[in-house]
Amino acid sequence: MSYQKLTNLQLDALREIGNIGAGNAATSMSQLIQKRVDMEVPSINIVDFNEVMDMVGGADRLIVGILFQIQGDAPGMVYLLFSLEEAESLVVQMTNNNNLSLSLETNDELALSALREAGNILTGSYLSALSDFININMQPSVPHLSVDMAGAILTVGLVEYSSMSDYAIIVNTKINNPGDDYNGINGQLLLVPSPDSFTKIFQALGIHENE
Repeated sequence: MSYQKLTNLQLDALREIGNIGAGNAATSMSQLIQKRVDMEVPSINIVDFNEVMDMVGGADRLIVGILFQIQGDAPGMVYLLFSLEEAESLVVQMTNNNNLSLSLETNDELALSALREAGNILTGSYLSALSDFININMQPSVPHLSVDMAGAILTVGLVEYSSMSDYAIIVNTKINNPGDDYNGINGQLLLVPSPDSFTKIFQALGIHENE
C-alpha cells in the first residue's frame, strides 16, 4: 500500500502520539526555563522524499537543522527543522537574551547550546511517546546542529535512506508561550525511519504493506 493513503483514524493515531510527545516536551521545557510553555501538533503528514525539500521552502532556503540518529530496535534519523527566524525566537524564549544570533557569521555558542537542548527535549519526548505506543526501544543520539541551506542539511540523511525507503513522517510542531504576544514558534520534526522501522511503526497502527 501507499503509506500516504492512510485513513483519518490512522492519521489521528499518529497525531495523538505527536500530541503526547509535545505535552511531555512542554513540561520538560517549562521546568528548564522556569516559565509556562505549551506545545501542539497541528498536523502530521506522510510525504514522499521528493516533497520534503519543497515543504521546508526549497533547497536554497537558510534553515537550522538538528540531526539525530535513532538508536535501538527501530533505527533511522530525525531532523528538527526551523527557519532561521523561528530558531532565533526559540533561543530568545529559552535564554531571555535578545542579542544572540544564529547567523553564519556569528553562531553564538549559547544560542547553539540552547537549540541543542530544545532538540534533545523535543526529539526525546516524541521518540519516547512513539516507543511507548509501539513497544519498541527508540533513543536519540547526541544532536548535530547545522545552520545552512536546506539542500545541504537534508541531503545527508535523505540520500542515505532514499535508496531503501520512499517516505518520511513530518510532525508539524508549534511552541507557544501564553505570556507572550506572538503567534508561536513553528518547527518541523522529520522522522526518517529505515524501511524495517517504518513497517514496525505502521503495523502497530494496524497498517500492513499488502493492504
